[in-house]
Amino acid sequence: MKNKIYSKKSFLSKILIKILRKFGFEIIDQANLNIVPSNLAADENLSKSGEKSITLPLGITKIKNKINSLTIIIRSYTFGDIDDDKVMLDQNKKRIFELPKIEYTLRTIKSIISSCEYALNNFKKLELNIIVTDDKSNKDNLDRISRLLRSTKIKTQIINLDENEFTNEINTKDTNGNNISKNMVSNMRNILKSFKISKEIESDLFYFLEDDYIHTKNAITEMLFTYEKISSQLDRELFLCPADYPYLYSNIDETRIFMGNKSHWRTIGETLITFMTSKSMINKYFDELKKIGQLRHHPMEQKLHQIYEKEYCLSPIPSLAMHATNINSVYGLPPNFNWKKVWDENEI
Repeated sequence: MKNKIYSKKSFLSKILIKILRKFGFEIIDQANLNIVPSNLAADENLSKSGEKSITLPLGITKIKNKINSLTIIIRSYTFGDIDDDKVMLDQNKKRIFELPKIEYTLRTIKSIISSCEYALNNFKKLELNIIVTDDKSNKDNLDRISRLLRSTKIKTQIINLDENEFTNEINTKDTNGNNISKNMVSNMRNILKSFKISKEIESDLFYFLEDDYIHTKNAITEMLFTYEKISSQLDRELFLCPADYPYLYSNIDETRIFMGNKSHWRTIGETLITFMTSKSMINKYFDELKKIGQLRHHPMEQKLHQIYEKEYCLSPIPSLAMHATNINSVYGLPPNFNWKKVWDENEI
């Protein structure tokens, strides 16, 4: 009799589960915190790209803004006029670990490749494209970058910048009337090139990236799921920054907290020129974005910050990437982050 009763309850439970799932509900077994009838645990990733975002115990967000393609543009600069390439652009400060710039560039690219490959486990139909825009790197460094890009099946490309490109667009004096260095001109040329590429090719999202951000393995996955979720909730496009900068804790600023896929995200008003956004946002603010590479403002990202006054820009807590600058930089190493572990994981 007990077996018949149990069998009847089991049958009815299965029918109930099917009905509830059709209405968008998931059933959790509180005894073991498993999702019925799948084998997924409640603390695993439960979201499905392009369909729904599930956060326990907040429930389900239907995805209205499906991401089908992502283009990552990495601005590479590993060899310039300065003798010691361990020194940061237009500064006398050395980066954490005090190694030649190429080491940071290679680890940035490797971390992006690893993070993209990991993201394909959930975004199986995602079109990925990694572009490296390089200015003045020597042949040996370019060869090392090329070998690394060939190690993945993801579509990749190196674009070597022409030194005379954008000559007529870049003002060699800053907003204070002072001459800017050749290294800064190179940096601005690379910024303009990356924005020009984003204007010319089609992609749902673009990720503009400096070549000294070492990413965690789950960074791209979290950014994509979060973009889909929060842009669907707000019914508007966003800007996402991968870094939890130290400066965010130096002032008491008002912020709004969002729940991404597996991380908290908060609104911020400033970033460096490393951010993810949509093609429609690039089209909307293209003239403003170009000005970042045309005239040296103080801060350099001033035009970007003005855009954030009108649009949502979010950064994660904890960080998804380590900006490998000097250890004392307020725009550098994220707090409560295992810097050495992420650095070592991406050794070439």
